[in-house]
Amino acid sequence: PPERCDAPKCHPETRVAVQDDLYSWIVDSDREPEHPKKMKWVTGPAGSGKTAVMGSLAGRCAENGVLGATFFFASWSASIGRRRKTAFVTTIARQLAECREDLKNTISAAIERNPNVFEKNLHIQMEALILAPLREVALQPDGPQLQGAIIIDGVDECEAEQYHDGSKEHAPARINEQDQLEILQVLQAAASDPSFPFHILIASRPERVFREFFDPQNNPIPIADKLDLHNDYNADADITLFLEAQFSRIRRRYNLPPSWPPPGTIQTLVENASGQFIYAATVIRFLDTGHQEPPKASLEAILKMKATGKMTSNPLKQLDALYTHILESSPDSLLSVRWIHGIHHLTVNGLLIQNTGTLRVASNINLLLQAGSDGSEAEHLLGTLHSLIRIPPPSGQATTEYDFYHKSLLDFLQDPERCKELHVQHEEFLGFLWDRFNRRCTRGCLDAHVSYPQSFLELLARVPYITNVALGSAHSEALPTRASADWWVTLAITYKEPGSLWNLFQRVHSSVRTVLNLFQTFD
Repeated sequence: PPERCDAPKCHPETRVAVQDDLYSWIVDSDREPEHPKKMKWVTGPAGSGKTAVMGSLAGRCAENGVLGATFFFASWSASIGRRRKTAFVTTIARQLAECREDLKNTISAAIERNPNVFEKNLHIQMEALILAPLREVALQPDGPQLQGAIIIDGVDECEAEQYHDGSKEHAPARINEQDQLEILQVLQAAASDPSFPFHILIASRPERVFREFFDPQNNPIPIADKLDLHNDYNADADITLFLEAQFSRIRRRYNLPPSWPPPGTIQTLVENASGQFIYAATVIRFLDTGHQEPPKASLEAILKMKATGKMTSNPLKQLDALYTHILESSPDSLLSVRWIHGIHHLTVNGLLIQNTGTLRVASNINLLLQAGSDGSEAEHLLGTLHSLIRIPPPSGQATTEYDFYHKSLLDFLQDPERCKELHVQHEEFLGFLWDRFNRRCTRGCLDAHVSYPQSFLELLARVPYITNVALGSAHSEALPTRASADWWVTLAITYKEPGSLWNLFQRVHSSVRTVLNLFQTFD
């Protein structure tokens, strides 16, 4: 579901002051006399722990009966519902319906009167599914009082929803900030309604659309003071507590002496973290899942790392150095980066048609991206990267997808100034993907003994639909044979993928037209 039941939580006894302040605002701010401030912004840079704080706070609110609803956006999620605004209001409404039986009945009645409401914009959905039902139940004196928080995390990760129907064929592509602003405006409309009893807590990075929206000079309703995790709270003590607990656990697990880690180690790591919990969490995962080296040797390597590069003011330089060190532990770091881009492309940026979850399982992605047929390439390349990627065990790869621990890894790999020699250009990646796609098609048509799983065949039928074929083929030396092309077309027809066939036809002929137009300029 789009709401995140498995949201990460803060380590016990950490971020206590932050959580206490936010909880106090939720339960006590109604005591302010005339103009209650029902919206609050929690911000901070990548890796500062926003999602963990929101997850822990949601758990605390739920335990004390003051949680209305939650929604955790995640741009790296395989679930389209968590990447886009489509299910936002309806998900909030479904959770609020559980607060009171009469509210549930009122929302259900609203859906029965207007079954097309799910296709309307967010403002209409908010009015029909939440605000109007709340006004109706507010007229009924009996029943439990509605109160508490609606917690929204990661709004900056919401992707723009594109429209492909004929009526909007020539509409300009929407950008992420437009949908993010729409979400903020819908929440603002809710907070302005006298019958809306909840406090709205919104967490995001400090991107421009949020800075401008939450500027008191620009907002027509009273808004609570923002909370900046990086500037308003010193996270060093919490990171120290987290590292001490985790080192103690690793000592027990590996039977290490009480003197480990050496004196000064935790202080050095805390300084390197610069307030970013993601750095400390990645260090611990690397020590725990490095596979190649025991924890003592892995820790020594981390402590010897030096952040390099001209961007001395980059607050992520230590995290960048850590990511670089871990990726370079792979036997072929550049190829492993191409795999990471492939996993991201196939699980997040592609296959956006409904009911395709079984296609994105790890075994299918391995089969597509590997060069050979023995199936060992994934473990060879990714075996040392378990601290960066959730890699399903061999027994679960046919049913489980890959997942990333944190979006900051993808941010790092997409920025050539940060990842340096590990940067893979998008065109180069598309060439790699086209090459691997061709290999699978060629093997499928030539080897009568090969038996691809049905879900993989369906994935293969969709690859051209989700990939820029012209750009990929232009950056690859691999060319399909007539036999392999016929084999794939038969596959696309079998799995009823006219979109793939039309997309391929359109892109090929678009490229041909571009070349012909170029030649005409020389006539």
